[in-house]
Amino acid sequence: MQRHRSAAVYFHLHLVSDSTGETLNAVAKAACAQFEMGRPIEHIYPLVRNRKQVERALVEIEGAPGLVFHTMVNPELRLLLEDKCREIGQPSVAVLDPVMAILGNYLGVEVSHRIGAQHELDAKYFARIEALNFTMAHDDGQSTASLGMADVVLVGVSRTSKTPTCIYLANRGIKAANVPIVLGLGIPTELETITRPLIVGLLASPERLIQIRRNRLLSLNEAAETEYVDLDTVRAEVAFARKLFGDRGWPVIDVTRRSIEETAAAVMSLYTRARAPAP
Repeated sequence: MQRHRSAAVYFHLHLVSDSTGETLNAVAKAACAQFEMGRPIEHIYPLVRNRKQVERALVEIEGAPGLVFHTMVNPELRLLLEDKCREIGQPSVAVLDPVMAILGNYLGVEVSHRIGAQHELDAKYFARIEALNFTMAHDDGQSTASLGMADVVLVGVSRTSKTPTCIYLANRGIKAANVPIVLGLGIPTELETITRPLIVGLLASPERLIQIRRNRLLSLNEAAETEYVDLDTVRAEVAFARKLFGDRGWPVIDVTRRSIEETAAAVMSLYTRARAPAP
């Protein structure tokens, strides 16, 4: 007997933040992703920092009943929001409260209640900007003369997610460069001589690479069959890359079934271990 898939459940989700809302949006997306049939209709209210802005958000919340997630730091504005939500029967939750509570208990200190503290223009912020600039200048084999200044160099054949992974790493303050592997061609001499960066090889199954490459060609309105998507050629590319990595002892990550975030997490784990002081 064939099962009928349940209809999607649409609901209003109000995201109220006194900062940029990035943290709140990420938490909401991660939570909603666990409910396949849930389809949130998002209403986003960033930089809510005075009573008038809270009241304006409350008007919209009352007009579109649903759930309210918030990251309000100011006690007075938070109380206004939560009291009104209770009055109109709207469930509301301060999504960071459990994390902040356990962290405060563990550290034995009180929360600072600084709005947007995670976005301060501190040294880490400028390090991320510097890393992003470096990564963009060293994308796809550019500027190989200064590869030695990188923290991480990703190496792989076309469509192994080198560029997006590097950008993700740069957003974590890691200077990441990437160099493409082309069948039958050598690698830049700098890769053979640099010692500072962690060099990581990225591999994927030929079938997965062909799928991604076909999608890429379609997006460019290119339908012609070429060696770029020929199975035997792609298999040879992967074998060539695998041997190159193995000959040099570079760590390898198979990205066939990994998301960009998972690949970046694996690279960061390797990077942390490589930088750890010897026991």
